[in-house]
Amino acid sequence: MANQTLHGSNNALTYGILSIVLTLFCCGPFGAIFSFIGLSNAKKAENFYQNNSGSYNGYENVKTGKILCYIGLALAAILLIFTIIYFGLIIAFFATADFN
Repeated sequence: MANQTLHGSNNALTYGILSIVLTLFCCGPFGAIFSFIGLSNAKKAENFYQNNSGSYNGYENVKTGKILCYIGLALAAILLIFTIIYFGLIIAFFATADFN
């Protein structure tokens, strides 16, 4: 019997790619959400692979998807920090400005 593709491996990879793309081009929270979903799928696929390692392939997709999810999560956190700093500076400008 030929090796079957590991269940959830392609999903983890897809969600990892989506987390990076959505963080960079759309908005950070959507990227973070897809990152958490991808990490959950990667964990399920890892557990499934460890129980049945001989009859499945595609573990490389799980590892790659996990790395991409971590990168997407880090980018979303950096974007959140920059957003807080940006709006903090705007509030500080208007709080100290003299409009007379």
